[in-house]
Amino acid sequence: MATPLPELNIPHSTSTVHVSIVNTSGQIRGVPTWRFIAPPIQGHDWLSTPCYSFLVQHPTLQRSLLFDLGIKKDWENYPPYMLERFTKAGVALIVPKHIREILDEGGVDTKSLEAIIWSHWHFDHTGNPSTFEHSTKLIVGPGCKEKIFPGYPDNPVAQFLQKDVEGREIKELDFAESPLKIGQFDAVDYFGDGSFYLLDSPGHAIGHLCGLARVTSNPDSFILMGGDAVHHGGELRPHRWHPLPVSIEPHPFTGLSSDCPGEMFDGVLRDGKDQPFYLPADPANVPTAPHFNIPDMIDSIKKLQECDAHDNILVVPAHDESMLSVADFFPKSANNFSEKGWVKQARWLFLRDFARAVGYEGELVGKVDFSPSAEE
Repeated sequence: MATPLPELNIPHSTSTVHVSIVNTSGQIRGVPTWRFIAPPIQGHDWLSTPCYSFLVQHPTLQRSLLFDLGIKKDWENYPPYMLERFTKAGVALIVPKHIREILDEGGVDTKSLEAIIWSHWHFDHTGNPSTFEHSTKLIVGPGCKEKIFPGYPDNPVAQFLQKDVEGREIKELDFAESPLKIGQFDAVDYFGDGSFYLLDSPGHAIGHLCGLARVTSNPDSFILMGGDAVHHGGELRPHRWHPLPVSIEPHPFTGLSSDCPGEMFDGVLRDGKDQPFYLPADPANVPTAPHFNIPDMIDSIKKLQECDAHDNILVVPAHDESMLSVADFFPKSANNFSEKGWVKQARWLFLRDFARAVGYEGELVGKVDFSPSAEE
Protein backbone atom coordinates (compact mmCIF):
# COMPACT_ATOMS: atom_id res chain seq x y z
CA MET A 1 0.00 0.00 0.00
CA ALA A 2 1.31 3.45 -0.96
CA THR A 3 2.29 5.76 1.88
CA PRO A 4 -0.21 8.65 2.12
CA LEU A 5 1.24 11.91 0.86
CA PRO A 6 2.25 14.41 3.54
CA GLU A 7 0.08 17.50 3.95
CA LEU A 8 2.00 20.62 2.95
CA ASN A 9 -0.84 23.04 3.75
CA ILE A 10 0.15 25.47 1.02
CA PRO A 11 -2.43 28.28 1.18
CA HIS A 12 -4.84 28.42 -1.73
CA SER A 13 -4.06 31.07 -4.33
CA THR A 14 -4.71 31.75 -7.99
CA SER A 15 -1.62 33.96 -8.23
CA THR A 16 1.37 32.54 -10.07
CA VAL A 17 4.84 33.61 -11.14
CA HIS A 18 6.84 32.92 -14.27
CA VAL A 19 10.02 30.93 -13.58
CA SER A 20 12.98 30.27 -15.83
CA ILE A 21 15.81 28.00 -14.72
CA VAL A 22 19.04 29.72 -15.70
CA ASN A 23 22.09 27.62 -16.44
CA THR A 24 24.58 30.27 -15.35
CA SER A 25 27.38 28.70 -17.48
CA GLY A 26 29.50 28.23 -14.36
CA GLN A 27 31.06 24.87 -13.53
CA ILE A 28 33.39 23.54 -10.87
CA ARG A 29 35.41 20.60 -12.09
CA GLY A 30 37.33 18.19 -9.92
CA VAL A 31 35.11 18.28 -6.80
CA PRO A 32 35.57 14.96 -4.97
CA THR A 33 32.30 13.36 -3.94
CA TRP A 34 33.59 12.29 -0.51
CA ARG A 35 33.98 15.91 0.53
CA PHE A 36 30.22 16.47 0.37
CA ILE A 37 28.39 13.14 0.75
CA ALA A 38 28.91 9.74 2.36
CA PRO A 39 29.38 6.79 2.33
CA PRO A 40 31.59 6.37 -0.76
CA ILE A 41 30.08 4.49 -3.70
CA GLN A 42 32.40 2.81 -6.20
CA GLY A 43 32.86 4.82 -9.38
CA HIS A 44 31.09 7.94 -8.19
CA ASP A 45 34.27 9.90 -7.63
CA TRP A 46 33.39 13.40 -8.80
CA LEU A 47 30.46 15.60 -7.87
CA SER A 48 28.53 17.18 -10.72
CA THR A 49 28.43 20.94 -10.36
CA PRO A 50 26.45 22.89 -12.90
CA CYS A 51 25.22 26.09 -11.24
CA TYR A 52 21.58 27.10 -11.61
CA SER A 53 19.87 30.38 -10.91
CA PHE A 54 16.15 31.11 -11.12
CA LEU A 55 14.51 34.13 -12.69
CA VAL A 56 11.17 34.79 -10.97
CA GLN A 57 8.81 37.24 -12.64
CA HIS A 58 5.41 38.27 -11.27
CA PRO A 59 3.24 38.96 -14.33
CA THR A 60 0.59 41.16 -12.70
CA LEU A 61 2.70 43.04 -10.15
CA GLN A 62 5.45 43.61 -12.73
CA ARG A 63 8.09 42.64 -10.19
CA SER A 64 11.06 40.34 -10.76
CA LEU A 65 13.93 38.84 -8.83
CA LEU A 66 16.77 36.33 -9.03
CA PHE A 67 17.27 33.36 -6.74
CA ASP A 68 21.05 32.74 -6.66
CA LEU A 69 23.69 34.06 -9.06
CA GLY A 70 26.12 31.18 -9.58
CA ILE A 71 29.87 31.85 -9.75
CA LYS A 72 31.25 35.27 -10.60
CA LYS A 73 32.84 35.45 -14.04
CA ASP A 74 35.92 37.24 -12.69
CA TRP A 75 36.54 34.44 -10.21
CA GLU A 76 40.26 35.22 -10.18
CA ASN A 77 39.29 38.22 -8.02
CA TYR A 78 37.90 36.07 -5.22
CA PRO A 79 39.61 36.55 -1.83
CA PRO A 80 43.19 35.21 -1.84
CA TYR A 81 42.44 32.48 0.66
CA MET A 82 39.67 31.21 -1.63
CA LEU A 83 42.04 31.09 -4.60
CA GLU A 84 44.51 29.18 -2.44
CA ARG A 85 41.74 26.70 -1.53
CA PHE A 86 40.92 26.14 -5.20
CA THR A 87 44.58 25.45 -5.96
CA LYS A 88 45.07 23.07 -3.05
CA ALA A 89 41.86 21.20 -3.87
CA GLY A 90 42.80 20.93 -7.53
CA VAL A 91 39.47 22.29 -8.74
CA ALA A 92 38.96 24.26 -11.94
CA LEU A 93 36.37 27.03 -12.32
CA ILE A 94 34.81 27.48 -15.74
CA VAL A 95 32.67 30.64 -15.96
CA PRO A 96 32.15 31.98 -19.51
CA LYS A 97 29.59 34.63 -18.53
CA HIS A 98 28.17 36.66 -15.67
CA ILE A 99 24.53 35.82 -15.15
CA ARG A 100 23.59 39.39 -16.04
CA GLU A 101 25.12 38.91 -19.49
CA ILE A 102 22.96 35.83 -19.98
CA LEU A 103 19.81 37.64 -18.88
CA ASP A 104 20.53 40.73 -20.99
CA GLU A 105 21.12 38.57 -24.06
CA GLY A 106 17.77 36.91 -23.36
CA GLY A 107 15.93 40.25 -23.35
CA VAL A 108 15.36 40.64 -19.59
CA ASP A 109 15.06 44.18 -18.24
CA THR A 110 17.75 43.59 -15.63
CA LYS A 111 17.72 47.24 -14.54
CA SER A 112 14.29 46.67 -12.99
CA LEU A 113 15.17 43.59 -10.92
CA GLU A 114 14.01 44.37 -7.40
CA ALA A 115 16.00 41.72 -5.55
CA ILE A 116 18.72 39.11 -5.56
CA ILE A 117 18.13 36.26 -3.13
CA TRP A 118 21.12 34.27 -1.99
CA SER A 119 20.16 30.72 -1.04
CA HIS A 120 23.34 31.04 1.00
CA TRP A 121 26.66 32.84 0.97
CA HIS A 122 28.98 30.25 -0.61
CA PHE A 123 30.94 31.50 -3.62
CA ASP A 124 29.13 29.37 -6.21
CA HIS A 125 25.82 31.04 -5.34
CA THR A 126 26.72 34.66 -4.63
CA GLY A 127 27.99 35.66 -8.08
CA ASN A 128 28.82 39.33 -8.37
CA PRO A 129 25.94 41.54 -7.18
CA SER A 130 27.89 44.65 -8.23
CA THR A 131 27.01 43.85 -11.86
CA PHE A 132 23.42 44.85 -10.99
CA GLU A 133 21.97 48.28 -10.16
CA HIS A 134 22.23 49.50 -6.57
CA SER A 135 18.43 49.62 -6.56
CA THR A 136 18.43 45.80 -6.61
CA LYS A 137 18.40 44.76 -2.97
CA LEU A 138 20.10 41.66 -1.60
CA ILE A 139 18.04 39.23 0.51
CA VAL A 140 19.74 36.76 2.85
CA GLY A 141 18.70 34.21 5.45
CA PRO A 142 18.66 34.39 9.25
CA GLY A 143 21.97 35.06 10.98
CA CYS A 144 23.85 36.24 7.91
CA LYS A 145 24.25 39.88 8.87
CA GLU A 146 25.86 38.94 12.15
CA LYS A 147 27.85 35.88 11.07
CA ILE A 148 28.66 36.42 7.38
CA PHE A 149 28.94 40.13 6.71
CA PRO A 150 30.94 42.16 5.96
CA GLY A 151 32.71 40.70 2.96
CA TYR A 152 36.42 40.41 2.31
CA PRO A 153 38.76 42.10 3.30
CA ASP A 154 36.86 43.39 6.33
CA ASN A 155 35.98 39.77 7.06
CA PRO A 156 39.12 37.80 6.11
CA VAL A 157 37.23 34.49 5.73
CA ALA A 158 34.30 35.82 3.69
CA GLN A 159 33.69 34.09 0.37
CA PHE A 160 32.57 37.32 -1.33
CA LEU A 161 34.06 40.79 -1.68
CA GLN A 162 32.64 43.63 0.37
CA LYS A 163 32.86 45.92 -2.66
CA ASP A 164 30.55 43.53 -4.54
CA VAL A 165 27.70 44.13 -2.07
CA GLU A 166 28.27 47.75 -1.07
CA GLY A 167 25.79 50.47 -1.90
CA ARG A 168 22.63 48.35 -1.85
CA GLU A 169 20.03 47.40 0.73
CA ILE A 170 20.76 44.09 2.42
CA LYS A 171 17.64 42.56 3.95
CA GLU A 172 17.82 39.64 6.35
CA LEU A 173 14.71 37.51 6.63
CA ASP A 174 13.16 36.94 10.05
CA PHE A 175 10.94 33.87 9.94
CA ALA A 176 9.77 34.58 13.48
CA GLU A 177 7.72 37.43 12.00
CA SER A 178 5.76 34.99 9.82
CA PRO A 179 3.30 32.42 11.25
CA LEU A 180 3.33 30.50 7.96
CA LYS A 181 4.53 26.93 7.46
CA ILE A 182 4.83 25.09 4.16
CA GLY A 183 4.97 21.45 5.17
CA GLN A 184 7.45 21.54 8.04
CA PHE A 185 9.35 24.55 6.70
CA ASP A 186 8.98 27.97 8.28
CA ALA A 187 8.02 30.19 5.36
CA VAL A 188 7.61 33.78 4.20
CA ASP A 189 5.13 34.77 1.48
CA TYR A 190 7.38 37.08 -0.55
CA PHE A 191 4.80 38.84 -2.74
CA GLY A 192 1.99 38.43 -0.21
CA ASP A 193 -0.31 36.62 -2.64
CA GLY A 194 0.75 32.96 -2.42
CA SER A 195 2.79 32.97 -5.61
CA PHE A 196 6.31 32.70 -4.16
CA TYR A 197 7.54 31.54 -0.77
CA LEU A 198 10.96 31.54 0.88
CA LEU A 199 11.66 28.55 3.11
CA ASP A 200 13.97 28.41 6.12
CA SER A 201 16.23 25.41 5.44
CA PRO A 202 19.30 25.61 7.70
CA GLY A 203 22.13 23.13 7.96
CA HIS A 204 24.43 23.34 4.97
CA ALA A 205 25.20 26.98 5.73
CA ILE A 206 24.10 29.74 8.07
CA GLY A 207 20.91 31.29 6.75
CA HIS A 208 20.31 28.71 4.00
CA LEU A 209 17.07 29.33 2.07
CA CYS A 210 14.96 27.46 -0.46
CA GLY A 211 12.33 29.00 -2.71
CA LEU A 212 8.89 27.67 -3.69
CA ALA A 213 7.17 29.19 -6.71
CA ARG A 214 3.58 28.50 -7.76
CA VAL A 215 3.77 28.37 -11.55
CA THR A 216 0.25 27.16 -12.36
CA SER A 217 -3.07 27.14 -10.52
CA ASN A 218 -6.09 24.88 -11.05
CA PRO A 219 -4.28 22.54 -10.91
CA ASP A 220 -1.45 23.85 -8.76
CA SER A 221 2.15 23.13 -9.66
CA PHE A 222 5.29 24.42 -8.00
CA ILE A 223 9.03 24.71 -8.60
CA LEU A 224 11.16 24.28 -5.49
CA MET A 225 14.55 25.99 -5.71
CA GLY A 226 16.71 23.80 -3.53
CA GLY A 227 20.00 25.67 -3.27
CA ASP A 228 22.44 23.32 -1.54
CA ALA A 229 19.90 21.63 0.73
CA VAL A 230 21.22 18.55 -1.09
CA HIS A 231 24.17 18.15 -3.46
CA HIS A 232 23.06 14.95 -5.18
CA GLY A 233 19.80 13.17 -5.87
CA GLY A 234 21.01 10.24 -3.79
CA GLU A 235 21.06 12.52 -0.74
CA LEU A 236 17.32 13.10 -1.20
CA ARG A 237 16.04 9.75 -2.52
CA PRO A 238 14.87 7.13 -2.00
CA HIS A 239 12.53 8.03 0.84
CA ARG A 240 9.30 6.75 2.34
CA TRP A 241 7.14 8.32 -0.38
CA HIS A 242 9.46 7.34 -3.22
CA PRO A 243 11.17 4.09 -2.24
CA LEU A 244 13.47 2.54 -4.80
CA PRO A 245 10.97 1.21 -7.37
CA VAL A 246 10.73 -2.32 -8.68
CA SER A 247 11.07 -0.96 -12.20
CA ILE A 248 12.77 2.32 -13.12
CA GLU A 249 11.71 4.29 -16.18
CA PRO A 250 13.30 5.91 -18.06
CA HIS A 251 16.34 3.69 -17.78
CA PRO A 252 18.96 5.85 -16.00
CA PHE A 253 21.83 4.49 -18.09
CA THR A 254 20.29 4.46 -21.57
CA GLY A 255 17.53 7.06 -21.30
CA LEU A 256 15.15 4.61 -22.97
CA SER A 257 11.76 3.49 -21.73
CA SER A 258 13.03 -0.06 -21.41
CA ASP A 259 12.68 -1.68 -18.02
CA CYS A 260 15.46 -1.13 -15.48
CA PRO A 261 15.02 -3.37 -12.43
CA GLY A 262 15.37 -1.49 -9.15
CA GLU A 263 17.00 -4.53 -7.54
CA MET A 264 20.07 -3.74 -9.64
CA PHE A 265 20.88 -1.07 -7.03
CA ASP A 266 20.16 -3.11 -3.89
CA GLY A 267 23.87 -3.57 -3.21
CA VAL A 268 24.43 0.20 -3.27
CA LEU A 269 21.67 1.06 -0.81
CA ARG A 270 22.84 2.48 2.49
CA ASP A 271 19.90 1.59 4.74
CA GLY A 272 17.05 0.03 2.80
CA LYS A 273 14.84 0.93 -0.16
CA ASP A 274 13.20 3.89 1.61
CA GLN A 275 16.35 5.68 2.82
CA PRO A 276 18.64 7.92 0.74
CA PHE A 277 21.82 6.44 -0.69
CA TYR A 278 23.84 9.26 0.85
CA LEU A 279 24.09 11.38 3.96
CA PRO A 280 25.84 14.76 4.17
CA ALA A 281 29.55 14.34 4.86
CA ASP A 282 30.15 15.15 8.51
CA PRO A 283 32.97 17.63 9.24
CA ALA A 284 33.72 15.54 12.33
CA ASN A 285 34.92 12.82 9.94
CA VAL A 286 35.78 14.93 6.88
CA PRO A 287 37.34 18.20 8.12
CA THR A 288 37.02 19.83 4.68
CA ALA A 289 33.29 19.08 4.39
CA PRO A 290 31.55 22.43 3.79
CA HIS A 291 28.46 21.77 5.94
CA PHE A 292 27.70 23.97 8.95
CA ASN A 293 25.33 21.85 11.06
CA ILE A 294 24.72 18.20 10.13
CA PRO A 295 21.64 17.56 12.34
CA ASP A 296 19.96 20.68 10.96
CA MET A 297 20.88 19.70 7.41
CA ILE A 298 19.42 16.22 7.80
CA ASP A 299 16.28 17.76 9.29
CA SER A 300 15.98 20.11 6.30
CA ILE A 301 16.42 17.17 3.92
CA LYS A 302 13.55 15.35 5.64
CA LYS A 303 11.37 18.42 5.19
CA LEU A 304 12.42 18.59 1.54
CA GLN A 305 11.44 14.94 1.07
CA GLU A 306 7.87 15.83 2.07
CA CYS A 307 7.78 18.31 -0.81
CA ASP A 308 9.50 15.86 -3.16
CA ALA A 309 6.74 13.34 -2.41
CA HIS A 310 4.32 15.36 -4.54
CA ASP A 311 4.40 14.94 -8.31
CA ASN A 312 3.23 18.54 -8.82
CA ILE A 313 6.42 19.90 -7.23
CA LEU A 314 9.64 20.01 -9.27
CA VAL A 315 12.57 19.99 -6.83
CA VAL A 316 15.66 21.55 -8.43
CA PRO A 317 18.82 21.66 -6.28
CA ALA A 318 21.37 24.17 -7.53
CA HIS A 319 23.78 21.53 -8.88
CA ASP A 320 21.40 18.82 -10.11
CA GLU A 321 23.16 17.43 -13.18
CA SER A 322 20.09 15.35 -14.03
CA MET A 323 18.18 18.47 -15.05
CA LEU A 324 20.66 19.17 -17.87
CA SER A 325 19.10 16.41 -19.96
CA VAL A 326 15.50 17.06 -18.90
CA ALA A 327 14.71 20.75 -18.38
CA ASP A 328 14.25 23.68 -20.74
CA PHE A 329 16.57 26.46 -19.61
CA PHE A 330 16.36 30.24 -19.89
CA PRO A 331 15.20 31.97 -22.02
CA LYS A 332 12.58 29.23 -22.11
CA SER A 333 10.01 28.90 -19.34
CA ALA A 334 9.91 26.11 -16.77
CA ASN A 335 6.24 26.74 -15.93
CA ASN A 336 5.00 23.84 -18.04
CA PHE A 337 7.23 21.24 -16.36
CA SER A 338 4.23 19.22 -15.23
CA GLU A 339 2.72 18.68 -18.66
CA LYS A 340 6.19 17.86 -20.01
CA GLY A 341 6.76 15.20 -17.34
CA TRP A 342 10.03 16.52 -15.97
CA VAL A 343 9.44 15.26 -12.42
CA LYS A 344 9.21 11.59 -13.36
CA GLN A 345 11.88 11.88 -16.07
CA ALA A 346 14.42 13.33 -13.64
CA ARG A 347 13.56 11.49 -10.42
CA TRP A 348 15.95 8.53 -10.76
CA LEU A 349 18.44 9.81 -13.32
CA PHE A 350 21.05 10.29 -10.60
CA LEU A 351 21.33 6.48 -10.51
CA ARG A 352 23.56 6.65 -13.59
CA ASP A 353 26.31 7.82 -11.22
CA PHE A 354 26.25 4.28 -9.80
CA ALA A 355 26.81 2.53 -13.13
CA ARG A 356 30.27 1.27 -12.21
CA ALA A 357 29.09 0.16 -8.77
CA VAL A 358 26.46 -2.13 -10.35
CA GLY A 359 28.74 -3.39 -13.13
CA TYR A 360 27.31 -1.48 -16.10
CA GLU A 361 30.01 -0.78 -18.69
CA GLY A 362 28.05 0.76 -21.58
CA GLU A 363 27.71 4.39 -22.60
CA LEU A 364 25.82 6.66 -20.21
CA VAL A 365 23.40 8.67 -22.31
CA GLY A 366 23.12 12.32 -21.28
CA LYS A 367 25.73 12.17 -18.52
CA VAL A 368 27.96 15.26 -18.27
CA ASP A 369 31.55 14.80 -17.13
CA PHE A 370 32.69 17.10 -14.30
CA SER A 371 35.94 15.29 -13.53
CA PRO A 372 39.26 17.18 -13.61
CA SER A 373 40.04 15.71 -17.02
CA ALA A 374 36.76 16.85 -18.62
CA GLU A 375 37.19 18.80 -21.83
CA GLU A 376 35.64 22.24 -22.23
